[in-house]
Amino acid sequence: MGIQCKAAIGHGQGTFTIENIEVGEPQDDEVIVKILAASLCHTDHDSLHWGKDIILGHEGAGIIVQTGPAVTKFKKGDSVILNWATPCMKCDQCQDGNQHICDTNSPVVAGGNGHTPGHSHLEGNLWKGQPIERSFNLGTFSEYTLVKESACVKMDKDIPMASASLISCGVMTGYGSVVNATDISAGDTAVVLGTGGVGLNAIQGAKVSGAEKIIAIDINTERLQMALQFGATHTILADKEDKGLLKAAQKVKEMTGGRGADYAFECTAIPALGAAPLAMVRNAGTAVQVSGIEQEVLIDMSLFEWDKIYINPLYGKCRPEVDFPKIVNLYKKGDLLLDEMVTRTYPLENLEQAFDDMLKGRNAKGVIIFDHE
Repeated sequence: MGIQCKAAIGHGQGTFTIENIEVGEPQDDEVIVKILAASLCHTDHDSLHWGKDIILGHEGAGIIVQTGPAVTKFKKGDSVILNWATPCMKCDQCQDGNQHICDTNSPVVAGGNGHTPGHSHLEGNLWKGQPIERSFNLGTFSEYTLVKESACVKMDKDIPMASASLISCGVMTGYGSVVNATDISAGDTAVVLGTGGVGLNAIQGAKVSGAEKIIAIDINTERLQMALQFGATHTILADKEDKGLLKAAQKVKEMTGGRGADYAFECTAIPALGAAPLAMVRNAGTAVQVSGIEQEVLIDMSLFEWDKIYINPLYGKCRPEVDFPKIVNLYKKGDLLLDEMVTRTYPLENLEQAFDDMLKGRNAKGVIIFDHE
């Protein structure tokens, strides 16, 4: 008999329920993690519409309670941060350092959170007696999760679990899209479009990199105040009627001596703003699509004039064993804020409220906290 626990099950058509599931014995390179904290991301809400039953959640931290016979890096009692881009370390992409787009294991590369060898064996995750997938191979909105050893990165026990859970995706995506995906350096100017959880971490990545001017753009004045707390030096309150943020782009140019920024990071996930960062950067500047827009976007090619570069990195080009410890070290030194990003915590039973608060922009980050007593 496996571990009986509660989990949030998305039903594929926009709804979810809190259900009893069974977590089976770990096989080979699998571990069971007792989830203590799982942060929310807009992708979690999107996963409600994936057309299949799935255990929700893909950001989390917890404690290993059981290991499979082939596990070598972890033991019972280890505190870990979970990582959804589980690298195989053998494919061409992993060998080239692109662990975030592993040809073998990545659920994103497989398309639509496809089931890959990076997932624990399906029979180890049962709902109503039937195997069920875990979102992004993790399914962190669950009291316990069965995952591959490669989905875990060991963490210090003195970091609050709620703060650690943010690193799993939101922090890594924003921070990494600046630090790993660009050559931003001291003295550069950066623009961040959208100051949600990912945008705030893009701001932090720019600050850590020594950017001289960090301009945050949003339609929400409260979020712009958050941006200042996390490292923005200037803010622009955008207008919803400003198509493509071209008026905001003009303000950026006025703030940069008429040139435009060196880098602009789109963190809104709004398709109509997919081309907006191109309007913000100087000639030979770099526009970065951070938020994962997948819809068709029409672009005026004159926005590329001249020599501009537009890139679309996944997950901040995450190398979990390298990047997670770096983020933790920056946090410990006080150079990167995590505790301050946790606006509110919720029990699993209040997941509906947590989703609502996220969608209405009330939180920098909301976190589900699990009470195992």
